[in-house]
Amino acid sequence: MLNFMIKKFVLRVYGILIKDDQVLLADECLNGFSFTKFPGGGVELGEGIAEALKREIVEEGQLEVTSYEHFYTTDFFQASAFRPEDQIVSVYYRIEAEVPWMEYESDQSHANNQHSVKLYFKPLSELDASDLTFPIDKVVLGMLKA
Repeated sequence: MLNFMIKKFVLRVYGILIKDDQVLLADECLNGFSFTKFPGGGVELGEGIAEALKREIVEEGQLEVTSYEHFYTTDFFQASAFRPEDQIVSVYYRIEAEVPWMEYESDQSHANNQHSVKLYFKPLSELDASDLTFPIDKVVLGMLKA
């Protein structure tokens, strides 16, 4: 039972890109908090989930998604790591994209926050749940390895 009231749902979308048995990961730093996850982010108001997926992958890695297929949607409660009063619902897609690089970095700093992203590939066989920061990503990794 929760000791506080959840105030809103936050919808997030992530892309799982696997090339030659290597999976694309994102190391991010947002306002001093560093984390490792699958590439993706928040769905904005007035935006569809597929549209958000494509936008996030462009924003984080300058990659154009050429195809996508639903892989998993969160089926358990997860509070936000950034705002515990928010409940996260995450949608994951297996995606295809042409990747002209093996590692990519961007600085997406804005007036109100500092945000940097580094995308890179890691062999799926070497990836462990402890390499990922967020609980939902760890569940998804288990599904990918099953």
